[in-house]
Amino acid sequence: MSKKVEIKEASPEDFPLIAAIYNEYIMAGNATMEESLKTEKNITAWVDKFHERERLYVLKEDEITVGWGIIKRYSDREGYRFACETAVYLTDKKRGLGYGTMIKQHLIEACKKMNYKHLVAKIFATNTASIEYNLKMGYSIVGIQKQIGFKKGKWMDIAILQYVIED
Repeated sequence: MSKKVEIKEASPEDFPLIAAIYNEYIMAGNATMEESLKTEKNITAWVDKFHERERLYVLKEDEITVGWGIIKRYSDREGYRFACETAVYLTDKKRGLGYGTMIKQHLIEACKKMNYKHLVAKIFATNTASIEYNLKMGYSIVGIQKQIGFKKGKWMDIAILQYVIED
């Protein structure tokens, strides 16, 4: 039996699983600077504060949320209105199956429709799998921010990647 896979804008019933998936990464400590576990209320608060050009999407397999992706403005300063940040998170059991590529492609297409020009991804410099995945998606590394974050008792470097949407 084939699985039904879809990507759609997140709704409140998705928020508990979005939080649970994000908490996997928070506990692992290798893909987000967040340190406090998230709840459905935290996700609701994010979405309630969204600008009109920010989105939260879920990837569902057989109607169960197994991943999510987000488009966030890079800055609230007007000159950055064509720049945003993208991120994708999948539950551990669904990594390596092509779902990350599916949702990242969806984010890129959504960014084009919202008239973004410059997409940014911030990734732990030690997270080579995520860096490689973004490079395959067309992002390029523009630099490493040395010791910008502090996590689990040590300083962390962050790779900054960009994807420029050509006219």
